[in-house]
Amino acid sequence: MSIPLAVLDARVMVARSVRRSFRDPEAFFTALMLPVILMLLFVYVFGGAVDTGTSYVDYVVPGLLLICAGFGAGTTAVSVAQDMSNGIVDRFRSMPIHGGSVMVGHIVASVVRNLIATTLVIGVALLIGWRPNGSVVDWVAAIGVVLLFILAISWLAAAAGLLAGGPEAANGFTMVLMFLPYVSSAFVPADTMPSWLRGFAEHQPVTPIIETLRGLWMGTPIGDQAWWAMAWCLGIIVVSAPAAAWLFGHRTTK
Repeated sequence: MSIPLAVLDARVMVARSVRRSFRDPEAFFTALMLPVILMLLFVYVFGGAVDTGTSYVDYVVPGLLLICAGFGAGTTAVSVAQDMSNGIVDRFRSMPIHGGSVMVGHIVASVVRNLIATTLVIGVALLIGWRPNGSVVDWVAAIGVVLLFILAISWLAAAAGLLAGGPEAANGFTMVLMFLPYVSSAFVPADTMPSWLRGFAEHQPVTPIIETLRGLWMGTPIGDQAWWAMAWCLGIIVVSAPAAAWLFGHRTTK
């Protein structure tokens, strides 16, 4: 049975985007090392002063994984903006290439980059004392949550890259994505924050995802956080994926 042309085009664009990631060693190295550096900083510099009722490394790992994904998604936004501004998309339009394959390439490359960075962060966390007690089923569920979040934030980043006027503007999107985990339960319990800030921390997208991961890995109560985590991730995908497809079609038909 022959493979559909759209699938072949998507495979080519995925390979292109993945190779492009590895050919930018500075950005790739930063995406890998920044979360590790932040983890070492928070655990060994700030961790002794923060009372979370448990080992601080056990508390902080889920939030650092989301920061890692946020930084990786910012790289995706920049890559998309570069493609839209350097003329390569116009060259693709002159070829018999399925238009959607370009975006698929960026999304898959983003997922690959983020999974590599996530694996590194988990490995270093285990080396410095992180001791999750979740079962195999809990681990599978946690990885599924992380993957769903990475997919959601990658589509959001792709849409932002298409909206941005250029790579510099898209780069600013990284700051927004990396800021959210800081105003959540990632580093300190939300109930330690002032009441006006606590409301935002408890009801923004990353807090239920962090609490779900923390519950799956460390056995803390999850409650309805898992449902909220899935709702946020699926909601972002449902909005961002069609928006990215429309923006790409709109910008390439001008």
